[in-house]
This record gives sequence, C-alpha cells and structure tokens, in this order.
Amino acid sequence: MGPLNGVKIVEVGGIGPGPFCGMMLSDMGAEVIRVERVGADQRVDPKFNILHRNRRSIMVDLRKPEGVEAVLKIIEQADGLQEGSRPGVMERLGLGPDVCLARNPRLVYGRMTGWGQEGPMASMAGHDINYISLSGALHAIGRKGQTPVPPLNLVGDFGGGGMLLAFGMVCGLYEAQRSGKGQVIDAAMVDGSAALMAMMYGFLASGMWTDQKGTNFLDGGSHFYDTYETSDGKYISIGSIEPQFYALLLKHAGIDGPDYQNQWDIKKWPEFKEAFRTIFKSKTRDEWCDIMGDTDICFAPVLSMGESSKHPHNLERKTFIDIQGVIQPAPAPRFSRTTPEVKSPPPVPGEHNEAVLTEYGFTREDIDALKAAGAI
Repeated sequence: MGPLNGVKIVEVGGIGPGPFCGMMLSDMGAEVIRVERVGADQRVDPKFNILHRNRRSIMVDLRKPEGVEAVLKIIEQADGLQEGSRPGVMERLGLGPDVCLARNPRLVYGRMTGWGQEGPMASMAGHDINYISLSGALHAIGRKGQTPVPPLNLVGDFGGGGMLLAFGMVCGLYEAQRSGKGQVIDAAMVDGSAALMAMMYGFLASGMWTDQKGTNFLDGGSHFYDTYETSDGKYISIGSIEPQFYALLLKHAGIDGPDYQNQWDIKKWPEFKEAFRTIFKSKTRDEWCDIMGDTDICFAPVLSMGESSKHPHNLERKTFIDIQGVIQPAPAPRFSRTTPEVKSPPPVPGEHNEAVLTEYGFTREDIDALKAAGAI
C-alpha cells in the first residue's frame, strides 16, 4: 500500500526514462497500465526488464482507430498519462494532450523528451550523451586533459529524465486534486540534467569552480575527493571535504607533514594526490576497509554491482531484492507507514489485455470486436 495507492496512470510504452518514471510511480503504489504497441520486441525474457516491474501490460495497435479509441476509454478513467515520443507523434496517433484532456479534463499529461517540446532541436534524434552535452553536465565529468566520460546514462535518462518526470507527475497530480484541472508536463532531459548541475553553476559563478574538468574539488581534481587503486587492483573512495574529516584521513593514512595541512592549496593537489596514490596502493581494499571503515573519514570501498548486493549495510537495509532470480534495487525512498513494495514482476507485453479492458468497462463483445479489428 504505497503512498500513491489508488492513483491510475497510463504509460505509453517506450524505452529508458519513460519506463523508469513508470517504475518510480508503480513502486510507490500507483496502478500503472503500460500500453505496448503491437510488434513490441519480446526477444528478452520479461523478468530482466526491471524497469517494467509492478504494472500490467496491454498490447494495442495504435495505427488502428479502434485501438486508439480503446486507449482513450481507459484514459477517461485515469489520473495521469506519461509518454516518451518525439514531439508530434502522440498528436499524429490521435492521443495528443488536446484530445486526451478533452476526454478527461483532470488528466495530468506527462511528456518525456530529450530536447523538449519546442526549440530548434526539438524534433532531432538523440540519446542521454547528447542531452547532457548540451546542458554542460558531460563537459564537467572526466579527468584533466582527457575526453569527457559518459556517466552511464544516469544523468540524462534517469536522474534528469525519468525521475524528473515522476516528480512532475506527482506535482501535477497534487495540484489537480485542488484545482480539478489537468495540465501538460514538459520534461526534457536537457532541462533536467541542467537542474542537476545547479550547484556547480553556482560554484562557477562564484569563482569556486573552473570549466576545466578534473581540476575542481568534486570532480577528481583534489586529493581528498577521489578514488584510489589498492594493491589488489580494487578501488576505494575518499570524500574528506570538511577539515575534521580531512584530519582523520591524514591520521589513518599515516600522513604527517605541514604541507598536507594546507588542504585547499590547489597548486599542491597534484603532488598530494601522487602521494596518496602510493600510500593507498600499499594495502588491499579490505585492509583499508579495516583501517578506515569505522571512521568519519568519509570512506567507502568501490563495489562492483555483483558485490554491492552482498555488502552487510545493503543486506541489513534490504537495498536490493530478488524477483524471479533477478537481483534488483528495492523501491526507494522508504515510508514509515505507506510502505512501497514490488507486487509483481515485469509483465509479458499484452499479458493483461482482457483483464484490464474488462476492469475498465469493456464488455465481452467489445473485446471480441477489438480482436476482430486487429486492434489488440
């Protein structure tokens, strides 16, 4: 019974940030109906589509007017809709905001794109790496003198995309409860990844940050906020920004000397970093965990995905769960009373055609007619 229990969302099937938004909402208890288009790729075992968990799936041919009308009848009873097509696609299908809001004036209509609904690049193809290039995020990530490093697709697709849309949907749903009116949410990954960079833009304006990557205190330029290789070829992370944490770092690393007390002497950072590399390379990762693990240094081992689910802290908090033999992150955040949960594994596309349509008021004759038309 998560905090969004009772909220009904229609998710028009897509990839990446759209399904992530759907997972965030359904993990919190929303009833999310995923509308898969006829011909959806079914080569992968559904249990591995973690982003599709916790919802039901119908498969509809949106090229057929009968299919579009069926989806509109479901939308009439929904609180929200989310889609991730390029601008204009939903309008051409007959499922644009004007049509949907005319059928359901309280509908919160969420749109997920890379470039946004307007602008000179709005209709162009792109992926996470392109969107975070335009926001300044990608330029800031990487080592000095090296090419920018793509941070997987976490910053554009998920943090600046799907999670932004999930936040926007919840905001829109809250407002609709008071106003009785729906609205359209334009969630663009360029905008979202720019928002994630807000603190860095503030640092840049204040002179605390430079546009040269790998030279700043949070991007690996400093010796006290970086990763270091250990003697067994593994890595540890250090984040000793505050002076009291930095003092503990020096103490437990066995570093003594007046120069190292000047933590913010930027000119000395390369020299200090080289000394730290040598020191941390002298012991294994586990040895450093024994030395620093129970301190306030701001220390942690750099774990692989395979290791992370087995770490004692994550085990105690049940940060990861096993669904049909697939280890995956548990719903987050946590609530003291309305506890989120994974109620069902990812569905087979179209698995719930008849159940969902029946629940939303379609008769046996209606469903047979949709099948006869090839709409489902």
